This record gives sequence, structure tokens and C-alpha cells, in this order.
Amino acid sequence: MIQGLRNMFDLSVLLGVAGMARSSFYYCIKCSGTDDKYGVVRNRLNALYNQHKGRYGYRRMLLQLKKEGHTINHKTVLRLTGEMGLKSTVRLKRYRSYKAEEGQTVPNILNREFNVDRPFEKWATDVTEFNVTGKKLYLSTIIDLFNGEIISYSQSLRPDFGQVTDMLDRALKKKPGNTKPILHSDQGWQYKMKSYQVILHKNGITQSMSRKGNCLDNAVMENFFGTLKSEMFYRKKYLSVEELKGDVDEYISYYNNKRIRLNLNGMSPVEYRTQVLNN
Repeated sequence: MIQGLRNMFDLSVLLGVAGMARSSFYYCIKCSGTDDKYGVVRNRLNALYNQHKGRYGYRRMLLQLKKEGHTINHKTVLRLTGEMGLKSTVRLKRYRSYKAEEGQTVPNILNREFNVDRPFEKWATDVTEFNVTGKKLYLSTIIDLFNGEIISYSQSLRPDFGQVTDMLDRALKKKPGNTKPILHSDQGWQYKMKSYQVILHKNGITQSMSRKGNCLDNAVMENFFGTLKSEMFYRKKYLSVEELKGDVDEYISYYNNKRIRLNLNGMSPVEYRTQVLNN
């Protein structure tokens, strides 16, 4: 028990509560062989947990350990993380934005066909909001369904059309000229505007739109927002919108480049895209 709590409390405090001499503790560790057998792994697990700010559960830690050459099974990692109190963040309820009634809708071309063979074939977009001390921050994003990479995003204090065009401009700068992706959204007012649809058409992007009131059609985008909020926003008390903006920038960079995914063979979205394009 003392060994499992060492990453959270000072050893002298734990020994005092348990009424155990330091020499007795180290003698028990030596006799059990625990320190010799899993000491390196425990240190690495603790470092991974802190590096990713508590966002990694035992499955991602296991993948990372195997990438680094450790020979260890999932049961051992699950047991060690449990003993050390390294629990991943629990996902909380997702925000659901309203659906506007005006404007022109288009068919659901995507039709929940989320599987993609190459990057820049199928994208999804949506807007979510954050409330910080009575002020709102809106985040508009485009995600690539191929690898879950955030292609483009824009933050704004108002959910206006300028935020959406800013996001589109950034996405178009990354889109290879020979690609013609599908861009899927819900029936939000901004996606039904003629100006939005003209931008897509001029740049060879096919628009797709969810059926009214069916959030499952845009589940990938909703899942990203749920992950962002549970791993970042809900874990900290924000005092200003400016502070939140900076953390959103940091998190999306981390999400794209560092955070490994189970369905990408233990790679981050950018690592996976790079590997596929280089093969």
C-alpha cells in the first residue's frame, strides 16, 4: 500500500502513518522483488500520467510502453496503475448545440459512413460553447474522419459567420489541390447560409448535412468536443476567456501531435497520417 501511494505522498509521511521504520520498508521491498521487477515500469507510468495530465488510461499507457520496447501485458499495467492511483479522466455529458430553422439544407451524403481510406476525403464540422464566469467562448472546428485530426479551428466570443469563414480559410490552406472532401455538419444556421455553400462549391468540397434532430450523424465531431471538455475544460476552474483560449490552443496541438489513439495503432493523428502518406 505504501509503495502504491508513493507517487502522491511523501514517503516519510506514509511511514509515520503506518508506524513502519524506513529500513523495514526497504527490506520488504527487497524481499518482495517488486522494486526490481516493476520499478522502471512504475516510474515510466507515473511520468506518462503526469506528461499527459491524467488523460491517459491504462490502455494508452500500455501502447506507449510497448512502443518504447517494454514487454508487459495489459493485466499488469492495469494492476500497477490501480495500485498507483493513476486514474484517467471520466468523460462528462456532451454539449448539444441548437438547430436553426432558416436557410437551405442539403442531403446527408455522409450517411454515417465514417470509415475512410485516405486523408482529406471526409471531414466533419461543428461549433461548441464554453461558459467562463458568465462569458461565452465558441469553438468551431473541422475534423478529418480518416485519423481524427483537427484540420482547422477558430475561437470567437460570438458564434457569427466570420468565425466559420475563418475556420474554412485555414482548412483550405491545408487541403491539397487535387482533393475533393465531403464536409459534413448538422443543420446549424451557419451551414445553411448561401455564402457558406458557395465557398464549399468553389473549392471542390461536397456539402453533407445531418437529418434534423439526429446527433448520431455527426457523432465523430461530438465525441471530440466531449473529449476536449472532459480532458481539459472540466478539470480546471477558469477565471477568464483568455486563459481558456490559450489552453484550447495547447490542447488541440497536443491532441493532434502527442495524444495516441487506440484505433490508430498507438499513434497520434499526425503520426498516423504521416505514416500512411509515406507508404
